[in-house]
Parts: sequence; structure tokens; C-alpha cells
Amino acid sequence: MYLIVGLGNPGKEYERTRHNIGFEVVEQLAKNNNIELNKMKFKGIYGEGRISGKKTYILKPTTYMNNSGEAVQAFADYYKIEDENIMIIADDIDIPFASIKIKKNGSGGTHNGLKSIVKLLGSKDFPRLKIGVGTKHESQDLANFVLGKFSKEEMIDIDKTIDLATKAIEEAIKSGIESSMNKYNNRGGLAQE
Repeated sequence: MYLIVGLGNPGKEYERTRHNIGFEVVEQLAKNNNIELNKMKFKGIYGEGRISGKKTYILKPTTYMNNSGEAVQAFADYYKIEDENIMIIADDIDIPFASIKIKKNGSGGTHNGLKSIVKLLGSKDFPRLKIGVGTKHESQDLANFVLGKFSKEEMIDIDKTIDLATKAIEEAIKSGIESSMNKYNNRGGLAQE
């Protein structure tokens, strides 16, 4: 049993912002696998179905980014999902734009959503897939940057990366996180295919 969690902020004003890339990935993943995100519980919107023949839940927390762990912990506790079968999809400002980085575990770093999940799960041992959303200018406020929208030009690359990210998640479910890391790490919309 797998839990795939896309991080973001609920509400129209946050749609297509850098911080909401996790929502976009899981929405595309759900669509590709005929999973409807139509249930509300555990402080989130979720759906269930099968990916590569394995039972999979897809969750979008509705708590706002900084409290994402509340939804993840409630869901994982209720369904007794092992940490290594919980994959978090999040934005990252420290990796190249439109690239993918998959890790088996790690700290929350500077990402408030990941920090909340680490704290409330009491574990760092869950995989995460991060997508590079660009780098802020030196004088730019970080919150303003991540809550800003992508340009039309950036969206072309980001949409390709969202597609690759869904394939990377499917690969992780089908063949394991190592296989997904080997195939998809450092790839993305800008990478030479």
C-alpha cells in the first residue's frame, strides 16, 4: 500500500504557483491512473486506486503548506502505511530549474512542508521527489518567490517535468525507489532527453 502526497496550498489564488507543484504532480498522476480525488478526510482531499497493480492513495493536504504533516500523519496512522511507502512531492529552490531529485530519506531542510511531515511522523525515512522551481533573486523575499506563478515560458518546461515526475512515481511503485532514482534523478523539462 502506497501513499503519494503532493504538497501545496489550497485555494484558487495559489494555483500554478511554484509552491504548489506537488499538487500539480499528484493531480496529473491521478488523472493518468484514473483515480478520482474526490474524498475529504484527514485534513486533505484524496483518492484511491491501483498503480502498477498496487493499492495507492493520492493525497493533497488542505492544511496549508506549513502544517502538511497533520494530514500525512493522520492518513498514515489510520491506514498503517509504512514510512518507506509514503512519497512526498515538493518544490525545491536549491536544485536546477525543472529538474527532478528523488531521495529515499532526509531532513526537512528549509522546506516548511517537509519539516512539518518529519516532525509529526517522527521520521525522516520516507522518500521524496523534489522539483526545481527556480532560484529567487538575492533581494527577493523567499515567500513572495515561491508563492509567485511560473511565466508562460517556464510553464513549457515545468509541464514536461510534471509529466516526468508522474512517470518517476509510477516507476517507484512498480520497481522500487532505487530504480526510480536511477532512471529519473537529475532529469527534467530542460534536460536533454
